[in-house]
Order: sequence, then C-alpha cells, then structure tokens
Amino acid sequence: MTDYFRRHLGAKLLLSYLAIIVVGVVVLIAASQFVLPASFNQHMGGMMGISNNGMGMGGQGFGEPATMAQLYVDFRDSFNEALTYAALAAMLVAAALSLFFSRSVVAPVRAMSLATQRIADGRYDERVQVKGADELAQLAMRFNQMAEKLNQVESMRRRLIGDVSHELRTPLTAIKGSMEGLMDGVLPATNETYQQIHAEADRINRLVDDLQELSRVEARAYQLDIRPLDISSCVKTVTKRLAPQAESKRITLDVELAPDLPRILADEDRAVQVLTNLVGNALQYTPEGGVVTVSAMRAKDNLQISIRDTGIGIPPEHLDHIFDRFYRVDASRSRSRQAGGGSGIGLTIARALVEAHGGHIWVESEGEGQGSAFAFTLPIAK
Repeated sequence: MTDYFRRHLGAKLLLSYLAIIVVGVVVLIAASQFVLPASFNQHMGGMMGISNNGMGMGGQGFGEPATMAQLYVDFRDSFNEALTYAALAAMLVAAALSLFFSRSVVAPVRAMSLATQRIADGRYDERVQVKGADELAQLAMRFNQMAEKLNQVESMRRRLIGDVSHELRTPLTAIKGSMEGLMDGVLPATNETYQQIHAEADRINRLVDDLQELSRVEARAYQLDIRPLDISSCVKTVTKRLAPQAESKRITLDVELAPDLPRILADEDRAVQVLTNLVGNALQYTPEGGVVTVSAMRAKDNLQISIRDTGIGIPPEHLDHIFDRFYRVDASRSRSRQAGGGSGIGLTIARALVEAHGGHIWVESEGEGQGSAFAFTLPIAK
C-alpha cells in the first residue's frame, strides 16, 4: 500500500487532501467540545435568572441544577449527533472533490508520460494537448516545444545522411568511371585524366575535413583563445589570401574600414576562418567583373562586419535556410559552382563559430541578380 502511494501522484494528492480533511474535522470536534460547556452556561444564564423569578415549569424550577444538567446532556448529545452527520457529509463531499481535482492534475501528467514513452520509441511527431494557462499547461507547452526540437534534429540528421551520401556519390562515381575508362582503354592515360581523378579525390577529402570541422564546431569540442583583436589585421589576412581567386575572376575586392574602429574580443584564427568562408563564398557566387566589399561599423557593444557582393543574389524564400547544412538555393548551380571550392557547409561552420563568440550572423538580399550581404557581429573589447 505504501509503495502504491509513493508511485502515484494522484494517490499522493488524494491522501494529502484527505489528511487535511481529517485534521480539520478533528480540530472542529475538539474545539466544539472545549467551547461547548462555557458557551452553554453563558447562553443559558438568562433563562436561569428567569426561572429563579418564579417562571418554573411544572412546579420545578428551570434553573435547578438537576434540570440544567439533564438539559446540558441532551443538548450535547444532539449537538454531537448533528456534528457527526455534518462531518461525515463534509468528508464525503471533500473526498469526491479531492478525487476530481487529483484526477484533473494527474491527467495531463499521465498524458505527457505516455507521449514521452512514444517519443523515446522514435515517434517525434507526438504532441500533448495544452489546456488552460497554469503551470501544467506551461509544462505541456514546453514539452511540445522540446518534441518539436527533437523532430527537427531528427529531420536534420536524416537529411545530413542523405546529403553526405549524395555529396560522396558524385565524386566517387566520377573516379570509378574514370578508372574503368582507363582499364578499358577508353580514356587515355594522360595528365589531364589523372588530374581529373585527383580533383575528385581532393573534393572528397575537403568534404571529409569540413564534416569533421563542423562536428567539432557544433559540439564545441575546441577552445577559443579570446583576446582583444584588431579586425583590420584579420581582414588584411583574408584579402591577401583570397586575392588570387578575385584576380582570376577579375573581381574587385574592396575594403572599407574606418581608422578608429574599436578592438574586438575574439579568437584570431576563428575570426579569420569566418571571414574566409564569407568572402570566399561571395567571390564564388559573384560573376566576372563584379565587386565584393568588406566593411565594418560599430553597433552598440558589438562590431558589425559586412561582406557585400554584386553576385547572383538569393531569393527571399531561401534566406532563412542559407546557413543550413548542404542547403542549395538552386540545385542547377550547385555542381558547377561547388566544384571550385566549398562543400556546402562553410556557412554552417561560420554561423557556429560566430555564435560561439556570442555574436549573431545573418544574410540580406533583394532577390536574384541583386547581390547579397552577409553580416555578423562580434563583441567589442572593453
């Protein structure tokens, strides 16, 4: 019996309600028995005086001790009988109400318990019904939010597996086809053929490296060397590194930094990595003769760094997903443009690194052919 009450919340609530009722009834009875004699004497005192003045009943004074004692006994018995019936009625009503309220409390908890079991079995679309606005309703709402997050994570996991498989299948198919052509004598054993095979193998290697980096970044399996940093030195490093890529496409790479910019608190290597990903992405999707501009400005307690380009732009419906893993704005443009560099997760890594610094990253674009602007913030050194 004790184990039953320990394991069931409804039983605990019902037991607590009944305990309160019993204590209340005991206190009521004890208090009434303690107060009853004095109260009886006080209220019957007037009648005793009247009886002494000759208003007796049947020749016997109403205020005589024997008569008063018998009257008190009869009154007490009737009072106790009425009190007993009242206490029993109160206990029955209270027990029924306690059972009703305990079930109303336990029902949503039980529903969440069953939903939790179904989620544990892999049914991430499970939800519980939210009723009211009390603490249990808030708990149910938080539970639904958790279930939605788990569902999103599971969807991302499945999509990641599919995307990785797709990304690996393409270069592997090219390598396999080239090797079969070499073995069958269809393809000539020239440097160009070997370079194509090497390029596809290098593409697989870059994808694996980026996946490892993404895993480390999202798991925070690294340490940041946070210290005051001059953003101009990071921008100079990135522009120098990517200058050959800009020159090969005849793209103008401009830098617009004010001379009095405050220093930021960041890990220099990671800040350079974020800038490299964003500027390299802008160069990749900007046609020949375009312009890529790196600028910075103060925004309250943060420094906002922006990378604007005159490239192909991003349709509005894709802006919210541009930082997702392997997300493609246009599948037709992904192969040719991805062949030149990225694995499709550079922006995802950039977002994770910026958020690890306590900053925020976003993208703006007026549509296709209107260029894009990637911006992120980093905290200013005090």
